[in-house]
Amino acid sequence: MSRNAAILLAAGSGHRMQGVVEDKVLARIGGKPAFAHAAGAFMESGVADFYVIVYRDVPQSIQLSAYAPTPALFVRGGSERQESVARGLEALPDDIAYVFIHDCARPLIRPEQLSALHKIVRREKAVVLAHRVTDTIKLHHETGLLKTLDRSRLWAMETPQVFERDLICRAYDRVAKKKLRITDDAQAVELLKHPVALLENTFPNPKLTTPADLAWCEFSVRNAQS
Repeated sequence: MSRNAAILLAAGSGHRMQGVVEDKVLARIGGKPAFAHAAGAFMESGVADFYVIVYRDVPQSIQLSAYAPTPALFVRGGSERQESVARGLEALPDDIAYVFIHDCARPLIRPEQLSALHKIVRREKAVVLAHRVTDTIKLHHETGLLKTLDRSRLWAMETPQVFERDLICRAYDRVAKKKLRITDDAQAVELLKHPVALLENTFPNPKLTTPADLAWCEFSVRNAQS
């Protein structure tokens, strides 16, 4: 019988936090680490039977282990996100059918969204949580000319991104062979010309990148608790 897995990425450097916190996935939000919020949503949803925790170093892995779902395998990450994901994929047991890939610097993911993604991936083989772009987006040419893009067709990618295991593994193999740099997992699947479904997210799901993001997440969690 096949199982589902979640790769929880926690190996990011957090340089843009300007020293406000040493490790953004361990930064306290509403009294517990950001990682604990993300891991807790997965546990509550029940969508994963197995977890791969991709960590940065041994001291961090010890702290993460206090909040990690079970059963879990800890895998040391690489210098780039795509290397960390590739290592997580390589560590999956043979019986995994579908895999969630989530940046734990996004602590506000909701259990009901995970359940919805789980339903969609079994039908579409690839699905990404995303939100519509509301700003006017322009393409800047070297000549100085601007081109306005049709924002009705523009989406900002989030995580989790969820895939049939064979599909995402083949996609990452293609990335490695072509020695490409990618910024998210859907980009790897694009290389196979496989369609990717989008699940519109109407709730805040910011990535902890700057101190302002940390303050916003703290506000959101405290609001939800009150």
